[in-house]
Amino acid sequence: MKTMLAGAGLALVLLVPTSAIAKPDHTERDAAKAQCKAERGKSKATREAFRLNYDGFADCVGKKAADEEAENDEAARNAAQECKAERAADPTGFKETYGTNKNGNNAFGKCVSGKASEKKAAMDAADAQEVAETKNAAKECAAERAAGAEAFKTEYGTNKNGKNAFGKCVSRKTRGG
Repeated sequence: MKTMLAGAGLALVLLVPTSAIAKPDHTERDAAKAQCKAERGKSKATREAFRLNYDGFADCVGKKAADEEAENDEAARNAAQECKAERAADPTGFKETYGTNKNGNNAFGKCVSGKASEKKAAMDAADAQEVAETKNAAKECAAERAAGAEAFKTEYGTNKNGKNAFGKCVSRKTRGG
């Protein structure tokens, strides 16, 4: 009897964490695919930089989809907090500003969805900027490497044969370090 209870308790403990973790939905995966395609680019340099960051396209999509889900959650959470504060400050004005039905009772939902959309759009713009910076850095590093491979390895390589120079160059140019 004790063994069965211990086994059931262990199974419950193991199931709870896995069920608490939500998986990205199809819209988040679609957005992740678009981001990965943009980041991979079409030039040899951007594809090389992509390979240095990810273990394939599926790896990129998995990581970006998780990022998209986290961004969506953060945007909704922050928007809800802002709307609660705004509603507390002026309940009547809040209903008039955001409410679209005859009694304005849908104001909170409209406020949250509007603010969350704005926040998510800002996050997506920041992601696009980061991708553009990485692609530009990859192209700059490829041009630098083409101008002088040995000097390039000496400048950026940190291991004994300098083979990590391209990745270190891209990293330095995108992160400023």
